[in-house]
Amino acid sequence: MPKRRDILAIVLIVLPWTLLITVWHQSTIAPLLAVHKDDGGDSRRDLAQGSDSKEYCLSDRDIVEVVRTEYVYTRPPPWSDTLATIHIITPTYSRPVQKAELTRLANTLLHVPNLHWILVEDSQRRTPLVTRLLRDTGLNYTHLNVETPRNYKLRGDMRDPRIPRGTMQRNLALRWLRETFNKNSSQPGIVYFADDDNTYSLELFEEMRTTRKVSVWPVAFVGGLRYESPKVNAAGKVYGWKTVFDPHRPFAIDMAGFAVNLRLILQRSQAYFKLRGVKGGYQESSLLRELVTLNDLEPKAANCTKVLVWHTRTEKPVLVNEGKKGFTDPNVEI
Repeated sequence: MPKRRDILAIVLIVLPWTLLITVWHQSTIAPLLAVHKDDGGDSRRDLAQGSDSKEYCLSDRDIVEVVRTEYVYTRPPPWSDTLATIHIITPTYSRPVQKAELTRLANTLLHVPNLHWILVEDSQRRTPLVTRLLRDTGLNYTHLNVETPRNYKLRGDMRDPRIPRGTMQRNLALRWLRETFNKNSSQPGIVYFADDDNTYSLELFEEMRTTRKVSVWPVAFVGGLRYESPKVNAAGKVYGWKTVFDPHRPFAIDMAGFAVNLRLILQRSQAYFKLRGVKGGYQESSLLRELVTLNDLEPKAANCTKVLVWHTRTEKPVLVNEGKKGFTDPNVEI
């Protein structure tokens, strides 16, 4: 028979642990009970009226708070009769990261009101992948295609002065705009060339929406620099270009660095990107010199002191383990 001293020792050892476990259990359960008291008061009363006391008792399983999050999309944003429509022209071509690039761009464009996306594939026909993607976005879009002839495509060295990728696709989009809208149309609109591998701030689209002729801004990660930019004087006029690569180009600017008023595109029907006899880096100049002079340019982004677009590129995926026959199912769209 245990002695009184042994019993006392056991009590002194067990009691503190019992108290500790009790306090911990209450601190863990109390917040959950509080939630049910706040949120479920009425439901408890209803439950009590239609249930017996056993059903009313909550088990530990019932105390678990389940949080359900519902995502509500407005796709696209509500159309406004007071805002100019932004026509985004995007050339694209088939490659492993095409869907990823277009998905990222679409997710940005979904936040821009009064937007029309003109997506032009470099292909013989419009592909199911792009067709489905456009349909699923809910955006206002036009889906076009034209294949660049093989002898016009860049081969080997990317500095090969052939037709830069996307030239024929951008020209087809310009032709579509001119065939769709009357040149005397009073409908306000802005045209912007947005490649699918760039990153865009939403602020950029609001900046360009007030373009009267041609607006310009800096672009990051181009020309071997952190950013290239128009030079703007104290009077707010563009007088040159902050770039290292051929700064004497008529318009030493990246494709992502300007937007054009739709009316100007419609009125200057001869203005296209030149297909032949144009050196690398001169595509932008071949179009802009048909539209404006340097003095006409409108600096945006706080007089070209803010970067709102980045010339990013998705890293080319390493697919060496696919082998010649392919390891994964080719029917799974990526």
